[in-house]
Amino acid sequence: MPRAIWNDAVIAESTACHTVEGNTYFPPEALKADYFRPSDHHSTCGWKGEASYYHVEVNGKTNANAAWFYPTPKAAAAEITGYVAFWKGVQIEP
Repeated sequence: MPRAIWNDAVIAESTACHTVEGNTYFPPEALKADYFRPSDHHSTCGWKGEASYYHVEVNGKTNANAAWFYPTPKAAAAEITGYVAFWKGVQIEP
């Protein structure tokens, strides 16, 4: 089962992930909610739309904007609506 790990904690895990452009997207219910804080950061992908971000907080450390998701993606990316992907040192185990 795919798992996202940061600072020695499993922050998300699910068998219902999608892979897009090499990134594993976890369904929202796979997130361990205690580790996520909303961010005001946004970015734009030409074919997916506007991404929103979360800060990841584990054991007193913060990984700013380490998780992103598309709350209302363009039609081509509809399958990942609300799904969350990671970067900035978050390890994804298969």
